[in-house]
Amino acid sequence: MDDRLLHAPCGYLSITHEGKIISVNNTFLVKMGYSEQHLLNQHIEELMSVANKLIFHSYFYPFINLHGHVEELIISLKNSEGTAIACLINGKRLVVEGVEVFDLIIVQMGQRMNYEQELRTAKKQIEEAYWQKDRALEEITKLNLEIEQKQEELIMINESLIELSVTDKLTGLKNRRYLQEKLEDQMINFSINATPFSLCMIDIDHFKHVNDTFGHQVGDEVLEQVAYILRKFAKTEDVCARYGGEEFVLLLSATDVVQSKVKTEQLRRSIEEATWVTGRLTVSIGISTFYVDETSAGLLKKADQALYMSKENGRNRVTHFVDTSYHVK
Repeated sequence: MDDRLLHAPCGYLSITHEGKIISVNNTFLVKMGYSEQHLLNQHIEELMSVANKLIFHSYFYPFINLHGHVEELIISLKNSEGTAIACLINGKRLVVEGVEVFDLIIVQMGQRMNYEQELRTAKKQIEEAYWQKDRALEEITKLNLEIEQKQEELIMINESLIELSVTDKLTGLKNRRYLQEKLEDQMINFSINATPFSLCMIDIDHFKHVNDTFGHQVGDEVLEQVAYILRKFAKTEDVCARYGGEEFVLLLSATDVVQSKVKTEQLRRSIEEATWVTGRLTVSIGISTFYVDETSAGLLKKADQALYMSKENGRNRVTHFVDTSYHVK
């Protein structure tokens, strides 16, 4: 195992399709108190209670077999002392030397969520049902239904957490992480159908003056209003993101140089002509268009250079990278 992976800041396990542990990093061993000899060739379910095994079977295996990956599964694993530790698991299916394996990244959770207490209660009841075979069948059925309900809640909460992780809290736009993912998707799409796309960097002119004059609360309102205008302006397949501070990014799909200039000029005018609590408000915009032999970092840099030229030339204007001195014709 690579030394960086061996000592990564999170746990790592590799298991066979049947669940047998075939590789484990030092981080997981130290945090859980196991030795490598103790875990290798053991079944991962040896680290789980009966109820957790049910969750693992009802969610992990079906999901990873269907989609090839599992994200943010919350489940408890027992450490060497038998204590259940809440863990967040991401898994991916892959084939290594002709053998299908599942790679798992495991992060211990520092705090318990409210619903986890309810889930543990249901788990305990199920364990008691297994231990006390004389209990009535209807009681076991009832508890199984509770587990299904809690699992549905868990999936819904996980989906909410994923959405929150890619959303800017103030504006409701996507964040830089989401933008980077969609930018890579657009580049892959270009390699398939050669459809150009454009990236626009939008910066609010003199935003520091807005904060200094009207206060940060009004500044936040301005950011929210700009985000609202961007959402109305963008097409369904476009991506609006807050890049940081007063800077936004608009990813325009299937848009070439000429089209991007026309569209962003319309956006600039919409913002200038809107009613603002601060009075008049303008933005400067820089554009770059993806064609061939480009990287995401390069595309962002070109848009940033074009934005710089817009500001240098008086602000409240749109500049495409091809029209700047940085562009080698």
